[in-house]
Amino acid sequence: MMSVTYLDAAATTRVDPRVADVVLHWMTEDFGNAGSRTHEYGTRAKKAVQQARTQLAAQLGAPAEELIFTSGATESNNIALLGIAPHGEQTGRRHIITSAIEHKAVLEPLEHLQSRGFEVDFLKPDQNGRISVEAVRERLRPDTLLVSLMHVNNETGVIQPVSELGRILRETSTYFHVDAAQGFAKLPEDLTAPIDLISISGHKIGAPKGIGALLVRRRGWDRLPLQPLMFGGGQERKLRPGTLPVPLIMGLAKAEEIFRKEHQQWLAGAQKFREQLLAGLAGIRYHVNGNPEHSVPHILNLSFEGVDAEALIIGLKGVAAVATGSACTSASYTPSHVLTAMGLPDEIVSNGLRLSWLPSQVDGFEVGDLAAAVNQLQA
Repeated sequence: MMSVTYLDAAATTRVDPRVADVVLHWMTEDFGNAGSRTHEYGTRAKKAVQQARTQLAAQLGAPAEELIFTSGATESNNIALLGIAPHGEQTGRRHIITSAIEHKAVLEPLEHLQSRGFEVDFLKPDQNGRISVEAVRERLRPDTLLVSLMHVNNETGVIQPVSELGRILRETSTYFHVDAAQGFAKLPEDLTAPIDLISISGHKIGAPKGIGALLVRRRGWDRLPLQPLMFGGGQERKLRPGTLPVPLIMGLAKAEEIFRKEHQQWLAGAQKFREQLLAGLAGIRYHVNGNPEHSVPHILNLSFEGVDAEALIIGLKGVAAVATGSACTSASYTPSHVLTAMGLPDEIVSNGLRLSWLPSQVDGFEVGDLAAAVNQLQA
């Protein structure tokens, strides 16, 4: 397996060895419960969690008390979307704006809210995969409770204008939620904008699976009117009860620290590999799915002319681990809802292939192997 280059980092990443060391320490040495207040084990755990909370919140331009720990972006999305719903029901504000290219962790909770009487507008992107600020503005109404828009699309890597929208919506009564699973720590400036709710995930940046967070930003002195989905214990401002997973929290904090300190190195390495990929594919007929002017450097979605994506994946077996799209939906072999919403031709939609990487995991990859596999199928 070590000879297979991993090009599916948008699905998950390998835990950084430095992160693994931290996690192991808090599992086997400082293993106390952060809720235990009668001894040093608990005190050290509580102090460490608070330091991690402060560090991660600062990455989002917020104080520590506005960040709660969750199991990942999916849970954070559910708390944000379903937790704000009772306020909408009580105030008669049942209109929500989102996009047709969101992750299923946003689309499915919103489908549930539709069954409860909420009206949801699913905005379509342009052919380059971007939602315009004006499209959101045009749909705003006095009863619009929430706008939910992802930061970086998990299939195309296209960056959405969340920073600009955050500033605009802050001047209205409409709350703004951003699923930042793919952009957290990679585009840090965007997320310091006045966005009300931000969902983050650890395993996209070298932290373990099973840890994430939700930022719940105050508006002035006012807390957002979120209701919990679970009960029992009162942890995390009563929004996410349960024993805090201290080792995972410390792993997330360490992964963020590494990404922050090595950000320029990551950025340059990701961009360099992207350029190498495209240069190595010169002369091959393909279409880039997504706006190259507004995309992260480490995700590339391509459709090769006359090449079935599933056949190409088989052809790359033993060479590279790639995917046709989101890990949450790829097993169904249905056409990408993201590429479909972009209005692309059927042959491009059905053959989209996502390549995504961390620079540290692509050493030794020969782009010529990918080009040869494509050429064989295009012959």
